[in-house]
Amino acid sequence: MTKERVGFVGLGLMGRGMARNILKKGWPLAVLAHRSRTAVEALVAEGATEVSSARALAESCDVIVLCVTGSPEVAAVVDGPEGLASAGKPLVIIDCSTSDPAQTMALASRLTERGITLIDAPLSRTPKDAEAGTLDVMVGGAPEIVARVRPIIDCFAGRVVETGPTGTGHTIKLLNNFLAMGYATLYSEALALGAKAGLSPQVFDQVIRGGRMDCGFYQTFFKYVLERDRNAHQFAIRNALKDMTYLAGFAAASEFANPLGAAVRNSFAGAVGAGKAEDYVPMLSDFIAEANGVSLVPKD
Repeated sequence: MTKERVGFVGLGLMGRGMARNILKKGWPLAVLAHRSRTAVEALVAEGATEVSSARALAESCDVIVLCVTGSPEVAAVVDGPEGLASAGKPLVIIDCSTSDPAQTMALASRLTERGITLIDAPLSRTPKDAEAGTLDVMVGGAPEIVARVRPIIDCFAGRVVETGPTGTGHTIKLLNNFLAMGYATLYSEALALGAKAGLSPQVFDQVIRGGRMDCGFYQTFFKYVLERDRNAHQFAIRNALKDMTYLAGFAAASEFANPLGAAVRNSFAGAVGAGKAEDYVPMLSDFIAEANGVSLVPKD
């Protein structure tokens, strides 16, 4: 069976591992530089083809995987003057970003009129899982389209959950990130309050680790807190704020009171306002601690 030609945009922390797995598992792959050339050059050396524009990518491919930041970036790649849609040919676009569900559904509706099908397939887990091909993927789309592209998604996924129509993948992803960023905020405030009372992060960890409140997110968060490993959880605070802002919009559109979401968002907004946008999420703990006049770093 001839494999469909796959294009990839967004070769960042997650995307480069995903694209490499698609290529390693035998799919013809074309790539477009988005922010950095490092991953593009590595993939070309491994057998991928580079193209110069989103339009050229669409012209040479059947299925396009997007792994960019959010809705504005997706719209720019798809609807821009030299965007994917400008090629004027049928395509399936797999949007692996974390986007606003309302914007995803509106874009999908517009693209249908042009013979392009958009499905949402946001991700969970870490860049290490992207490299290993063991990401969790939440897929929203028509069953027949999901079945068509499932072999491509399986290249980088360890677990796939089909969530329903297009837009439901991005909805459940926002709820997933609400839980994760909620944990980050809780951990940060609990650590700072503990430090005020003279309790170290090490003592905190001895109580939590291995108990009912332990989880994978806790472990990567505390790998930074305890070991100061900046790369333990590579998800930027600016992206956390972006996702919680999408959640606020989703709640407002649903006429749903979301006070906890507002509190979580404000924690990240405060960090971004203080110049911490490019820090990773576990570093929120330092921001909260410093704002309360304590430090989580052991004294020499």
